[in-house]
Amino acid sequence: MNEEIKNPIDAGNSEEKSASCCSTDAIKAKMRGTDKQGHEQEHGHDHDHQDHSDHGDHHHNEGSCCSVDHTANQQQIDSIDVPENYVHDTLKIHEMDCPMEEALIRNKLKGHDEIDELYCNFMRRELHVVHNGDIDLIIAKIKELGMNPLNLAVSSGERVAPTSLYDRYETPRLWISGIAAAISEGVHLLGGSALIAGFFAILSIIFVGPTTYKKGWLAIKNRTLNINALMSVAVTGALILGEFPEAAMVMFLFTLSEVIESKSLHRAQVAVEKLLNLAPDVATVMEDGEPVERAVVAIDIGSIVRVRPGERIALDGMIVKGNTSIDEAPITGESVPVDKSVDDSVYAGSINQFGEFEYRTTTDASHSTLAKIVKTIEEAQSQRAPVERFIDRFAAIYTPAVFIIAILIALLQPLFGVTWFQSIYNALVILIIACPCALVISTPVAIVSSLTRLARHGILVKGGGFLEVASGMKILAFDKTGTITEGKPTLIKQIITGGMVEDEVIPYAMTLASRSDHPVSKALVRDYKGEYLTVDRFEAIPGQGTKAEIQGELVFLGNVRLMQNHGILYDVEIETITELEKEGYTLTLFAKNGRIAAIFMVADKLKKGSKKVMKRLQALGLKTVLISGDNENTVATIAREVGIDKAFGAQLPEDKVTRIRELKAKGVTGMIGDGINDAPALATSDIGFAMGVMGSDVAIETANVALMDDDLDKLPLFFRQSRATMRIIRQNITLALGIKAAFFIALLLGHSSMLAAVFADVGATLLVVGNSLRLLYKKRDQHLNQ
Repeated sequence: MNEEIKNPIDAGNSEEKSASCCSTDAIKAKMRGTDKQGHEQEHGHDHDHQDHSDHGDHHHNEGSCCSVDHTANQQQIDSIDVPENYVHDTLKIHEMDCPMEEALIRNKLKGHDEIDELYCNFMRRELHVVHNGDIDLIIAKIKELGMNPLNLAVSSGERVAPTSLYDRYETPRLWISGIAAAISEGVHLLGGSALIAGFFAILSIIFVGPTTYKKGWLAIKNRTLNINALMSVAVTGALILGEFPEAAMVMFLFTLSEVIESKSLHRAQVAVEKLLNLAPDVATVMEDGEPVERAVVAIDIGSIVRVRPGERIALDGMIVKGNTSIDEAPITGESVPVDKSVDDSVYAGSINQFGEFEYRTTTDASHSTLAKIVKTIEEAQSQRAPVERFIDRFAAIYTPAVFIIAILIALLQPLFGVTWFQSIYNALVILIIACPCALVISTPVAIVSSLTRLARHGILVKGGGFLEVASGMKILAFDKTGTITEGKPTLIKQIITGGMVEDEVIPYAMTLASRSDHPVSKALVRDYKGEYLTVDRFEAIPGQGTKAEIQGELVFLGNVRLMQNHGILYDVEIETITELEKEGYTLTLFAKNGRIAAIFMVADKLKKGSKKVMKRLQALGLKTVLISGDNENTVATIAREVGIDKAFGAQLPEDKVTRIRELKAKGVTGMIGDGINDAPALATSDIGFAMGVMGSDVAIETANVALMDDDLDKLPLFFRQSRATMRIIRQNITLALGIKAAFFIALLLGHSSMLAAVFADVGATLLVVGNSLRLLYKKRDQHLNQ
């Protein structure tokens, strides 16, 4: 029924798989899916047709985002194929607040034949289960680990807002513990009664310790080491050694850090939910001419919805009555309102500024442009960048290694004159820094923060891996039509040649042009008011044009290559054509009776600000290249005008692919186009960018990075954000490892304690989370736009 599931719960991955995960092509194959086939129409120019394309479906492949074997292939969580007789359930597990928690779950469920696959979305605290058994039994097994899974009933589309650990903790208990720990430590430092200090220490641990001890015991019972197990052993050891105040302070600070960390992560999770909440829950539907309020989820496609000034648009649709101005910033990031009238499209989440209007819905709530944006972000969150996979592999080794070091310190230090008390104490100190939470969390929070921030600016990125690839990009190739230019060619002038008159030429040429959906052909017939002739033996020649027999005469409409291939073009005409091309015109030639009968000059305006964008990209060290199906002289002229470094004209679809491959040999290469007719070149590049994809399912699916509108200025923003992301990640890794390394050295020199270890571990985690969350804030956006 469906393709075979490749990642069973207890199957390992080979080194070959692991290695391939980190390649750019592997990232594209796994995060975007099967390449789509696109093509070019008659004239050899770029176009955005759909009638002749066969884009087909594609599949995303992505594995567990937080599996025990972190080198596993990544499978799109929302694209999981479910074998026949199996079901896919999604469990919300708020307690899954560390990647090690997932290891507990996987170990607990290992060996259960009814489970085919497990996938985890760490940032959303979701476990996806493909199984053919009773989900309640699976939930019961997970509950034995002290967790409380909630079945989200995926098929119903039900969503549960993220909650933080802080929501589950009783604030009075936490602070009572803190006060008791502080009293115990104060009594000890002032030389007071050991009994009083011990009493308050035990009181402090009683208030916050049971949860940690329970989770720690469950981890040890299931042969897994996590932070709760390590902290439980350390605190218990300190109590046995009589270090009551220190044990209480360690437990309190650990609990407090868990709360703060959870609240910080909660901010990143809620940022995505806020995007979905841009659409209202209810809308005013016109029924028999009367306004009736309906829940948005219950509004059918084709319904007429009324929107008043200041209201948010609930669903995608097309205006059928009224005029207005709409703020589309929530979707495109563009702050300037857009004027709308009858037959214009509107999108869920946008804000109506002035006029009242009515529109006919074209999607339901789960398929609106806004819903697709949120889905894309959530899918991107579930994918792991190569740097994440490397860190996960390192973290999987780190904890057992540090645990063994702690045992060796406890056993070997007495051989070198250290007391048993001090050696065991030192081992307990080491245990506190044995959990790699700061290291593991250093990357995903940064990536999710950037993905969310970019989405707010109308830039959808299909996964963190593309941020990593973009940070090292050297070359960015552009299509011309609709990318550098506005994509709305206009007929500027026509020249009748060969001694013919208009009536002998224009009806024939316009009849051929009407058979094509190429933008240039559409420009030719846009203002034509005459009649079309009967066509016999019509033939489209890819990359060249068309030919046909009309009223017994063989006629041709297309580019220079078409005419040359049929022996129609002469030297004197080539000179005229070359001069016109140098002026920046796109030329379409019409031939009749074996001679050129007309030359149509079409021009497309450059996008506003394109020169400035090229300068910004070049300032970032990117080499810019223009690749177009238009004639070489026109492409070269436009490239010079815009300031692009290099240009290739007269490129067929297969030529564009060849050029991209040549550029990739010189460095990481991106390609930007409309996401439809440039699909082969986009698929070949390291990162494919699609512009103006709002409302286009095909473009959103095709691209690795999708720009919701036609604003080229989003490109410098994207590259600066990607570089900022990798810079933050490097800082985080340095902080996480550096703090622990410094602490370990201090311990060897005899200048450390359990409290210092807690501060080192807690401090490292909070620093990397806080550092990563900077990527969410406006202050950084201002920096990105400089």
